Formats: sequence, structure tokens, C-alpha cells
Amino acid sequence: MNFSYSEEQLDVIKLAQQILGDQTSNEQLKLIDQQADRFDNKLWSDLAEAGLLGVAIDTAYGGMGFGFETLCLLIEEVGRTVAPVPVIPVLVSSAASLQRFADTTVNQHWLPLIANGTAMLTSALIEAGNENSLAPTTTAADANGQWLLTGSKHCVPFAEQAQGILLSARTEQGLGVFLLERNPNTSTLQRQHVTAGEPQYQLQLDQAPATLIAQGQQAETMMQWMVEATTAAYAMMAVGVCDRMLRMTASYTSERQQFGVQIATFQAVGHRAADCFIDVECLRLVTQQAVSLINQDLKATEAVIVAKIWTGDVCHRVSQAAQHLHGGIGVDRDYPLWRYCLWARQIELSCGTSAALLDKLGQRIARQFLPPAA
Repeated sequence: MNFSYSEEQLDVIKLAQQILGDQTSNEQLKLIDQQADRFDNKLWSDLAEAGLLGVAIDTAYGGMGFGFETLCLLIEEVGRTVAPVPVIPVLVSSAASLQRFADTTVNQHWLPLIANGTAMLTSALIEAGNENSLAPTTTAADANGQWLLTGSKHCVPFAEQAQGILLSARTEQGLGVFLLERNPNTSTLQRQHVTAGEPQYQLQLDQAPATLIAQGQQAETMMQWMVEATTAAYAMMAVGVCDRMLRMTASYTSERQQFGVQIATFQAVGHRAADCFIDVECLRLVTQQAVSLINQDLKATEAVIVAKIWTGDVCHRVSQAAQHLHGGIGVDRDYPLWRYCLWARQIELSCGTSAALLDKLGQRIARQFLPPAA
């Protein structure tokens, strides 16, 4: 089997590294940190102009048509630079999900706008106290052909910047997936403060009109795919975040001297860094497995759970080791490591914690191999 990247994928990586590298220096990110919202509109526009926002959008809608696997390579580079752009909520949870499940009319309207950067869609995957998108408490009522949504959603990324929100709700016919175009008269937003500083909001709906995208079994399939693709994308972002923390630590310890020698030559330091390297490469492998299965439209549930378990553990261990080996400078906000540690923590807790997912994976294995209880 050939696990190397294609020429097109290498071109995408190189272009992403060039654009993101030019606009995510420590000084540039300091300016973004001072803004109310951690979002770089110019960088987003430059990614659109280079065609990278449409990397997984079909050519019929103005994109490159390279697929989910290539999109995740862009996401890895965003993680490596902690770039303040909403690639996962807009390009994975929303655009990729619509392209796969929505009808042509919806896609013809929204996907070209997302690809050229003139519009954003986001997604609302969780509710307060309920992270199961397939069992929402938000309801949808059919009022003479117009669907009206009532309820609330939690931690909706970039909801204020987006023109529409993709979400699930209960209907009399079962689960439904809807596209909400925000109206201040029927939907309100309240800012929530999250670990990494990403703009997230609580969305309150009061008979808000929305467009039905999928219903019943198709809606369940769509939400399952959306959650798994989003989780795999966060795991790939974690690869970039952790790889950068590892390299930053290796560089620092090879320069920092203690007792007249570089601290990288200390055996304990070398062992700690080596453990981090093994962790990052293992995370990369299990994540690539999950992404590859999704890209090939194969069953990926267990692979995604495994990747997210590794994501939580590796983000925690590498962040802790990086801080330990950096010493006091690791928490200095003039030094860039703190951003990576905060993003590692947020990714660790997004889309399920390692403990919760281990329990879920164990239950799935038990149902497959153990006889039912008497």
C-alpha cells in the first residue's frame, strides 16, 4: 500500500504553509488576541482567494473537489499555526455535510459562497447538558409548510459571524436536520467564554423559521456523519498543535543551557521528549486511519472514537511535557507556547473526553462480542 501524499495534496500543504506561515507570527497573533473575536478576516479571505476554502467542495460549486482527506491536511496546518480561522465548523461540520446530504438547490446557493469566502455557515452540535446531536431537546414544528424551531444550543462556534447555522431538532416524524438563517426576532445569541478564545455562543430559538435539510433516517445518518467527521477533523488539528509544541520544545531545550550544558543533553529531558514524539506519531497514525475511512465512505465509528481518545491523552501529555521542559517561559504570554496549550486543552474536551469515549468504545465492543444479559 502507498501511504504517501499525492502531488495535489503536497501542493495544498505547501500553499497552506505559505499563507498561514506568513500571517501567524507571534506578533500578528498578539494583535488578534487583543480583538473581541479571535478571527482573522484577512487570513480567511486570503485562504479563499487561494482556493483553499473550497479544497473539498466539488468543482461544480466552485471548489477544488479534492475530498475530506485533503481538507484535513489543511486543518493540520491550521493547528500547527493555531491560525484564528473557523476551518472545522465552516468547512467540515457545515459545507462538507451539506455537500453530502443536502439537495442541489441548497448546495448551489451556499457552497460557492463558502468557497469564495463571502459567506460562512456554522453548526450547533450540542446542547447544555446534552452532547448527543441525535437526541436533541430542541423541537421543530411544521406550521403550514414552514418549520419553526424552539429550544437552545450550546457552544456554537462563530455563530455571530455566520449567515446560517446547521442544527438538529426533534419533529413529530423523528429527527430533523435544519439550516437556520439567523433572525434577531426569533433567535438570540449570548457570548460564551471558552478555553482557547474562539468566539462561541449560546443560541436561543423561539419559533425560528428554518429550512429542512434531512428528516428521519437520513437525518440520523447525516448527524452521525457530521459528528464523526468533525471529531476526526479535531483530531487532525490536534496532530498539528501537538507536533508544533513538540518541535518548539525540542528547539528550546537544544538552546537553553543549565550547568553549562544544553538541557536537551540531560537524559530525563531526552526521554520526556522522546515519549512526546512517540505520542504524536501514534496520534497521527490513528487519526489518518479515521480520516481515510471517512474519505472512502467506509464505516469509521470505532476508528474515530479511538482517534479522539488518543487526541485527548496526547494533547494532555504533550502540553504538560512542553510546559515542564520550558519552565517559566512556557506560561509567558510573550512566548507562543501558551496558545498551543490552550488549544490542546480545548480540543481535548471537544467532541467527548477520553474517559467518556473509552466507556462508549467498551460498550460497543461488549455488544459485538458478549452475549446479551439474561
